[in-house]
Amino acid sequence: MRTSALLLLAFAGNSFAQTAVVESPNSQIKVTISDENSTPSYAISFKNKPALNASRLGFEFKTQAAFSDGFKITHVKQQSVNTQWQQPWGERQTVTDKHNEVAVTFAKNEPNSATYTVRFRAFDSGVGFRYEVPKQAGFDQTHITKELTEFAINNNNNATAWWIPARGWNRYEYVYNTTALNDVPLAHTPFTLKTNDGTHISIHEAALVDYAGMVLNQRRPGTFNADLTPWSDGIAVKKQGAFNTPWRTIQIADSAVGLVNSDIILNLNEPNKLGDVSWVKPGKYVGIWWGMHINTQTWGSGEKHGATTQTTKYYMDFAAEYGFDGVLVEGWNIGWDGDWFFNGDVFSFTQPYDDFDIAALTQYGKQKGVQLIGHHETSGNVSNYRDQMEDAFALYEKSNVSQVKTGYVADGGNIKRIDENGIARHEWHDGQFMVNEYLYNVKLAAKHKISIN
Repeated sequence: MRTSALLLLAFAGNSFAQTAVVESPNSQIKVTISDENSTPSYAISFKNKPALNASRLGFEFKTQAAFSDGFKITHVKQQSVNTQWQQPWGERQTVTDKHNEVAVTFAKNEPNSATYTVRFRAFDSGVGFRYEVPKQAGFDQTHITKELTEFAINNNNNATAWWIPARGWNRYEYVYNTTALNDVPLAHTPFTLKTNDGTHISIHEAALVDYAGMVLNQRRPGTFNADLTPWSDGIAVKKQGAFNTPWRTIQIADSAVGLVNSDIILNLNEPNKLGDVSWVKPGKYVGIWWGMHINTQTWGSGEKHGATTQTTKYYMDFAAEYGFDGVLVEGWNIGWDGDWFFNGDVFSFTQPYDDFDIAALTQYGKQKGVQLIGHHETSGNVSNYRDQMEDAFALYEKSNVSQVKTGYVADGGNIKRIDENGIARHEWHDGQFMVNEYLYNVKLAAKHKISIN
């Protein structure tokens, strides 16, 4: 196999720029890593045309000196991979991992300089790269305040972007915007765009483990910064000893289909650590919920009520025809009228609206080979849900509903619990609370042979 990763320039003096290059196996994508002007950067071309212009690399820290200006390429290591692996479930069982890789190490030309490596993998459908910080003096404890990674889109004038706003109250449930690229402020990933020459690009991340999630911040036209979601104290990432970051992924294709068919993220995510997963019963489902977000349906009762017997049968017909295993229904039970976000006191988990017939739907689904998937939304009222859980899961068991999705939609401070004196107390929505409640649900659901999604 051809290996296209090499150190192009290696002059004796550190005043000269050095450059490393890695190409995709089909040679259509080329990544150039440089220390020109003593500033680490990378650029990507697609079919001999620029896709990303020179884009900065590096970090800023709370206590250590920044990984930015003054760092030079000191070492380059290359390899090529062409293997296959199998996933237990997905669009395809066998996944091909074919890429060329270059690991580029940076340091300053001074005694006891800190060092780090950026590992690039070039696939036929795009590029992934991550930072690797080794164990070294002064980095026993690392607090990252800012990641300097940039994505400088070439040909950004008149480019079109598809995106949802980052860090809004509704998180990932916004309707996607279609705008000019230069009109995007702060966006979640995956972030997709099409340049005016037809090149399709999608920016995302893989192997996000014990690290801040990345959103994209357009600081100047066409150039997006990796903006890390911080802790409450403003620190973005807290690490001890050596660490690797998630992979930053840039999928590139001639068409949207090429982006969809890319396996970059699958190949860069960490392998299964659970061991035997034969006990997992995977499946795909469609559902009644998105119509509420785009205002064609409502969670509450009325003329536009989405969770009706008739509408659910329509979704079951669709699921049966197109190979989906189940239909998830939100808004089927009493309590969604009014501002349901604060309705945790009045939700019933055993009483459906008059236009929703659980028994009829489970029987219809059985005929179609499609599961009805249950849904319990609590709006953060823990006590109201706990008081009804035994009866709620018993109803699903009786109705042959074997899966249920539970929800705790509430802002911090709006988790509501009734104490032993009958007094309602509001609590902060923290991770341990969510884990405890989830485990409680799982134990009770298991008694009724129902799985929690």
